[in-house]
Amino acid sequence: MHDFELMRELHVSGQGKILLLVMDGLGGLPLEPGGPTELEAAHTPNLDALARESICGLSLPVGPGITPGSGPGHLALFGYDPFRYEIGRGVLEACGIGFPLEKDDLAARGNFCTVDAEGRIVDRRAGRIPTEKCVELVAMLRQITLPGVEVFVEPVQDYRFVLVLRGPGLVAELSETDPQQLGVPPLPVKALSPPAEATAALVNEWIAQARQILADQHPANMVLLRGLSKEPGLPQMGDIYGLRLAAIATYPMYRGVAKLVGMDVLPTGDSIEDEIATLKEHWEEYDFFYFHVKKTDSAGEDGDFARKVSIIEHVDEVLPEILALKPAVVIVTGDHSTPALLKSHSWHPVPTLLWSPYCRADEVTQFGERACMRGGLGTFPATDLLPLAMANALRLTKYGA
Repeated sequence: MHDFELMRELHVSGQGKILLLVMDGLGGLPLEPGGPTELEAAHTPNLDALARESICGLSLPVGPGITPGSGPGHLALFGYDPFRYEIGRGVLEACGIGFPLEKDDLAARGNFCTVDAEGRIVDRRAGRIPTEKCVELVAMLRQITLPGVEVFVEPVQDYRFVLVLRGPGLVAELSETDPQQLGVPPLPVKALSPPAEATAALVNEWIAQARQILADQHPANMVLLRGLSKEPGLPQMGDIYGLRLAAIATYPMYRGVAKLVGMDVLPTGDSIEDEIATLKEHWEEYDFFYFHVKKTDSAGEDGDFARKVSIIEHVDEVLPEILALKPAVVIVTGDHSTPALLKSHSWHPVPTLLWSPYCRADEVTQFGERACMRGGLGTFPATDLLPLAMANALRLTKYGA
């Protein structure tokens, strides 16, 4: 479901609050055939109890066999068709740190990375350098100038930064420089259409200067650019669903996508406990809360099965504190799967539960991949979640006579 005109027509005011709890990269795989996934291996008595009172299933962020990025995965959870509405990671990162993007700015998400003497990538994340080092390196990159455009470089978090070019005639139809593998050099930026040739040359010149500046730095001696893009002008969720919306997320990119769809991004700290404190502080002010947990995904990307299990267990431990606020609808899911076995995002559908006093509870007794396969929601498009949440919050009226 992503018929926004229908949602505008049917939404009604109500008192029920909706909580969308997103454990980033939640879905997983067994390390050995027949073994448990990360979620199945975790001790989750509270999630299991909630699942027994919920309707469960597996959500498809994009489509069968398609591995989603975090942007498309989140857009789907917010009800947007990820094939129709695209947001580049550069724009997400820039919005996430509050950079004042202008309509025609070109933004890219940057990773500091490590290359060997032959220029081959040996670490795509430069050993996950601390944010303090990122700030230092960004200050060095700010000396780069390009003809005819303003250049902005801003630190984000850890090894990530944002590059923004501002000037006339910039075109966003550009390839990325991250080959997504080790042992090969970064790719050059290529124009994906003839009008983008001049912009590609500018970005490649910036990269060449960055390479020279960082040559003696270690481990962050090179950069990778992804998601070169412009602000897309998305329809706003508040208008579509008639909700007051808030986002609680510790990482800039997720604050960015929430801001782009019209949510108020609430300041919070770095821990799940900080996020819960923020949720409590603002509970009476909003109808819908997007609550994001990042570290499940980070552990999966690092191939750390045990750490992903422990983070899921941590969420389970604090879940009663969240449920004590008595939301009318609770959704627990992820934006995609990140199995530790693969050390990357994957195409696998994501375990999902929806609880409300009005849901038809199915026979699922444990919140996990194989249990959710047997759930009443089946395997379904993630874009269906928001209409289902609205209905269970009694915020949609009847369609037709």
